[in-house]
Amino acid sequence: MSDILTEPATEPTSGHLPLVIFTPSGKRGHFAPGTPVLTAARQLGVDLDSVCGGRGICSKCQITPGYGDFAKHGVHVAPDALSEWNAVEDRYKRIRGLIDGRRLGCQAKIQGDVVIDVPPESQVHKQVIRKSATVRDITMDPATHLYYVEVDEPDMHEPSGDFQRLRQALAQQWQIEGLQADLPLLRRLQGVLRKGEWKVTVAVHRDHHGQARLIDLWPGYFEGPLYGLAIDLGSTTIAAHLCDLSDGTVLASSGLMNPQIRFGEDLMSRVSYAMMNPGGDVEMTQAVRQSINSLAASIATEAGIDPLRIVETVFVMNPVMHHLLLGIDPVELGQAPFALATSESLSLAGRDLDLTAINPQSRVYVLPCIAGHVGADCAAVALSEEPDKSEDLVLIVDVGTNAEILLGNKDRVLACSSPTGPAFEGAQISSGQRAAPGAIERVEIDPVTKEPRFRVIGCDLWSDDPAFAEATKQTGITGICGSGIIEVVAEMRLAGLVDAGGLIGSAEQTGTSRCVPTGRTNAYVLYDGRDQGGPRISVTQGDIRAIQLAKSALYAGAQLLMDELGAEHVDRIVLAGAFGAHISPRHAMVLGMIPDCPLEKVTSAGNAAGTGARIALCNIGARAAIEAEVGRIHKVETAIEPRFQEHFVAANAIPHATAPFPNLSTLVTLPEVSFNTSGSGGTDGGRRRRRG
Repeated sequence: MSDILTEPATEPTSGHLPLVIFTPSGKRGHFAPGTPVLTAARQLGVDLDSVCGGRGICSKCQITPGYGDFAKHGVHVAPDALSEWNAVEDRYKRIRGLIDGRRLGCQAKIQGDVVIDVPPESQVHKQVIRKSATVRDITMDPATHLYYVEVDEPDMHEPSGDFQRLRQALAQQWQIEGLQADLPLLRRLQGVLRKGEWKVTVAVHRDHHGQARLIDLWPGYFEGPLYGLAIDLGSTTIAAHLCDLSDGTVLASSGLMNPQIRFGEDLMSRVSYAMMNPGGDVEMTQAVRQSINSLAASIATEAGIDPLRIVETVFVMNPVMHHLLLGIDPVELGQAPFALATSESLSLAGRDLDLTAINPQSRVYVLPCIAGHVGADCAAVALSEEPDKSEDLVLIVDVGTNAEILLGNKDRVLACSSPTGPAFEGAQISSGQRAAPGAIERVEIDPVTKEPRFRVIGCDLWSDDPAFAEATKQTGITGICGSGIIEVVAEMRLAGLVDAGGLIGSAEQTGTSRCVPTGRTNAYVLYDGRDQGGPRISVTQGDIRAIQLAKSALYAGAQLLMDELGAEHVDRIVLAGAFGAHISPRHAMVLGMIPDCPLEKVTSAGNAAGTGARIALCNIGARAAIEAEVGRIHKVETAIEPRFQEHFVAANAIPHATAPFPNLSTLVTLPEVSFNTSGSGGTDGGRRRRRG
């Protein structure tokens, strides 16, 4: 798939002008040396904030440059790609503080090819992390509990240490044997015991293997409560749920962009970055751990709780994120046989992962991975959705940059991963963007007039509503996000603007002036706000191709699992993941993202991986259960299976080249149009050579 997300706003007059690539938007352009980063961002329409007009006062234009080789973008970023640190930045850092590695966009000037990340706090239109907690009944049995104990006072005739007597009291009063404690707590122990007059409350963590460890202690009687974090560490976003460990209540959910995006949008790009840049894996590990600490601190503030009361964290993530969080070089995951350093669950100390924003003695549980490309996030989906208990054949698709797919029932469960890429997230799309206020998320196209109407994030009105312009004045109309691009491509197919092969027709072929020539192909103009100073949002032939490739990978993975089970159809489909929750099942089926199925049997599970993380956080029995189930799930490796490529090619058509889709045909009639002939309007469709 193409890496270019937008046409350069500044056309190079020479092949030597530096190339600037902004993440997470992916927008790029060539600029003359000496151009301030803020100026380049504004010309490209990058969402970089500034209030002071570039005077270095407000600090809202903070950016993080990336250095080294970026195979995904085809550039090498030299250490001198930006101008040297200047006096304005130095003064700001001394007086107000600036995170190491960050620069001020108004002060840093472009000197060479550079990849620049715009952190969430520097964006005007804040990212919408759609990973809210799904309501779920969970049987509470967390690993960490509070225990009130009365400890014997020291006796000169029977000498023993204070900790030994605390351990004995726990054994006698609560039947907790073999308590362990780290040195920081031993340092506090004597003072707390004496302040409480030998009566204390202790927080003890007992995992599902029975090991007991002291987490914290308070003089006298302490009611708590204690809290835990369930974190879904995705390739694109990091989402966290703060839970009360007494009843499982979700007090707050929050998220942010994964800062590793600047090293590569997809997993293999990050593996490549680690391969090509010595220490690149350490750099990515530091970036993600820093963001997790920021997320933990912000969610505690949002909930109004003391972060020291957060005593447990559960992580779910794909294998590459798994290794990078743990500080393990992921290069082996980039080549067959895709070996994990470890696939088992992990119980760790929070300090092992540099979790400094919560209780320093906190414990971490990482769910097991299923295989080299099927991670702990897929295990969490299996824990949440329980395909192993299903009477009918269920297909569960966790839609994301790297899709995880489960297929099975109570007899057998299969799993695979499919490299869909970031197109479904709005990346690799000409007017694409992440989900944020102002992004088009819903689209309808009249099949007769070919005129569109749409809705944007942050407004409940459709664009043909008289009040729409006023309602969106604050956010504007900024681009199109993942759910929007899926709907518009499907609607274009339903309206006869795109043929089964994915070609966009010309104005003459489609009967609408919204189809405009763009070189040798055509584009469909969804919105043109240039008269009001806004963008022109079009769907290009390249956009269609990016969606075809992404949806084909998804469909091919599902079909491969169906082949393995000898199934010609599935009984029901569950769309999981934050993005899956916002996909229209009807449009997904028109595209051919998923196999044919009765539409009423296609449901959303929301952020199932996050739900699985919450279940594991609140119930240690669930940890033992998923560890056992992962051992029974059969992994199918798409990367080495020849049939995957066959299914992928057939799935390039919209909805499919050979599959009949009988359930879909009862709901919609797809126009029988073909634009793969030499047509008018400058398309030259018959001679166009398709590129994969």
